[in-house]
Amino acid sequence: MPPRRSLTAGNLWIAKALLDLRGVEFGDFTLGRTTRHSPIYINPRVLISRPLLLRRVARIMLEEVRAKQLMARPECASFQVVAGVPFGGLHLATAFSLHSRVPLIYARPDSHENGGARIEGIYRPGQRVLVVDDLMTTGGSVLQTARVLESAGLEVRNALVLVDRDQGGIERLKLHGYGVIRLLSLKVMLTFYMANGLITEDQYQR
Repeated sequence: MPPRRSLTAGNLWIAKALLDLRGVEFGDFTLGRTTRHSPIYINPRVLISRPLLLRRVARIMLEEVRAKQLMARPECASFQVVAGVPFGGLHLATAFSLHSRVPLIYARPDSHENGGARIEGIYRPGQRVLVVDDLMTTGGSVLQTARVLESAGLEVRNALVLVDRDQGGIERLKLHGYGVIRLLSLKVMLTFYMANGLITEDQYQR
């Protein structure tokens, strides 16, 4: 068994909060728009019901971004606007915008279907955007949002995600030229849960 880790170490308190709020469930689930099955379902949207937690997450997001920028890491270039991925990333992007005082925009989900970019909020072509999402599986939602923003003349280099399911999203986005900052990965979350007796060994192995 992995060694026990503090329930507040690093960003792991977010993993604990999601579990306590039943934003992490175990069973048999179909993921998003795919037919892929998973023994675990993660729903970070439960954070909207706990404003103090949501505000704390926004602070951690900003701290992560600033730390990467101070280290001149390529996964976090400077930006003038933040854009939430509808709909899961929109509440996190809003909290992040309020905490960082960076203007918020978002691309309408029907932008591609209607033949053009439809973006809510005020922006100028040429501005650089940080895309924010709550949960990343393959990176498809971030990629789609980035393309809509770019079609409106905005520049996208980076994405910030709360939870990465470790299913190739970072690698896929990197191939398209986008860097990713993640606060949590699914593997780290599960190891943390198991090490602290929060899930059974059977749940961990599945």
